[in-house]
Amino acid sequence: MAQFSVEIADADVLRVLGALAANYNRPEQLPNPDFDDSQEESDTNVRMIDNPETLAQFGNRIVRQFLSENVKAHEIRVAKQQAAQAVNSDITINDPAV
Repeated sequence: MAQFSVEIADADVLRVLGALAANYNRPEQLPNPDFDDSQEESDTNVRMIDNPETLAQFGNRIVRQFLSENVKAHEIRVAKQQAAQAVNSDITINDPAV
C-alpha cells in the first residue's frame, strides 16, 4: 500500500494540530461512558473524562477524512458530468392543435 506523508517542522506541530482541533471542534473532554448518575459525582465517578484520542490521532484522522471526502466529491462530480453527457436530451414535442 502506498503512503502519503507530510513533514511539519517541530516548532509548528502543535500549531498545526491545535488549528485542526479548533477548526474541526475536537472536544478536550467527553461524557464518561462509565458515569453512574445514580451515584454522586466524585473522583471515582466523574461525569466528564479527558478525550482519549490524542491531538496527533485526531489530526491524522481529520486529514484522512479530508482526503477521502475530496476523492468522493471529485468522483461524484465526474460521474454526474459523464451521466449528463450520456443522456439523450433531444426530444420532440408537438402541439397537435397547430
